Amino acid sequence: MSSTLAEQIRTGLENGQIIPYLGPEVLKLEAALAVPGSPELLVEQITAKVTVPHKIRNNLTAACQYVENFKHRKTLVSFMSDAFQGKPAPTFLHNYLASMAKPLPLIVDVWYDSTMATALQGRTNFGQIQGVSRAEHFNEWVHYYNADNTPAEESAAAQWGTILYKPLGSIAPDKNFIVSDSDYVEVLTEIDIQTPIPEVVQQLRTGRQFLFLGCRFRNQLERSFARQIMKRSSDKHWAVLLEEPTRNELRFMLEQNIEPIKIPLDEFAEQLIGNTLAESVAAVG
Repeated sequence: MSSTLAEQIRTGLENGQIIPYLGPEVLKLEAALAVPGSPELLVEQITAKVTVPHKIRNNLTAACQYVENFKHRKTLVSFMSDAFQGKPAPTFLHNYLASMAKPLPLIVDVWYDSTMATALQGRTNFGQIQGVSRAEHFNEWVHYYNADNTPAEESAAAQWGTILYKPLGSIAPDKNFIVSDSDYVEVLTEIDIQTPIPEVVQQLRTGRQFLFLGCRFRNQLERSFARQIMKRSSDKHWAVLLEEPTRNELRFMLEQNIEPIKIPLDEFAEQLIGNTLAESVAAVG
């Protein structure tokens, strides 16, 4: 990554123009994973607890749907809670995003851990918006939480300096998980008209750019969520993606004008933050 691009992205984050979009692989910046750091690792943990048909054994949403259908939703929530009961220490990247002089208006995090929220806990002017399963919360799309994890009203979000948007839910504080086929069907049925996406998120993304970190766009679900969350944002974005993208990923990135930054995520983060600053931010965390 050129120094010019690093400075451009750093400046965009500092002035609130760039929205970080965090995927599960951000957790791999830590040497030891306290929770699953990919859909593949998560489905492996779930299918180790129950016999699932071989043809869906490696498919996270289908395997979770099988558990929900034949073992009950409570069993699925229990399996997910077990998988994410560990408490990963925030990485230097989490701490950097949480400690910026001008708070980031919006951080999107599409995994089930609470690491980013933990990094933000030293502040009082932030809150979370989490997607919830319609199987458990009839006629609701999201729940709102204050910095102390107490439930909040939708109106409170307008006062938060930083909104942590977890569209798939999170282990904390209430074990909200959008993870089974039926969970996704409910959301995707309405997401084209933006109903599941909170109004405040729609407002904050307008005209802004996205920086995808630790994400892939390999399947339709990942691409659909990213596409709809990005809707009406800027026409230029970036994704740190060392691996060669699949044909579908490449088509999606071209369609959305997402420029790949082909370096390892840890190297990108160190160049973005600066080695010395990265060490100090990690120490603070």
